[in-house]
Amino acid sequence: MMAKQAARPVLTTAKPLEEKTISSNRQARYEYELMDRFEAGIVLTGSEIKSIRAGRVNLREAYVRVEHGEAWLVGAHISPYEQAGYTPQEPDRTRKLLLHNDEIVTLRVQTQTKGLTIVPLRLYLKGRRAKVEIAVGRGKKLYDKRATLAERDARRDIEQRRRDY
Repeated sequence: MMAKQAARPVLTTAKPLEEKTISSNRQARYEYELMDRFEAGIVLTGSEIKSIRAGRVNLREAYVRVEHGEAWLVGAHISPYEQAGYTPQEPDRTRKLLLHNDEIVTLRVQTQTKGLTIVPLRLYLKGRRAKVEIAVGRGKKLYDKRATLAERDARRDIEQRRRDY
């Protein structure tokens, strides 16, 4: 006779992972007309993740480059962790992004054929993992930037009048 196997517990509801935004690239929303967005994991060292948890990240000058079937985050500044060991990491080193192969192909095709660029929008923690939200964007012209500012000012005025009324 075979021994009876214990039934595995069935997960009824999975808790959604909590997201905590560490750094956002507000300048990218102003400089680029954003289209497709992707969520990518990022390869980090132990001291880098500790710096990220402390909020010592800057994405302002960063961009994403696709080379040899891999996506790389270039120019993101992660300050060295102060309690790190003897070999501190370079703050502006190129870091590998973790994406599915079909997403990498999509990004490569869009940037090569249409003259678009890939910019990081925010770096956040999802559960225990660091993620980067990236977007494909086209650089705005000066008149587009002015229109964005005028639209934002108009929305602000409407909100103020609504509050005051």
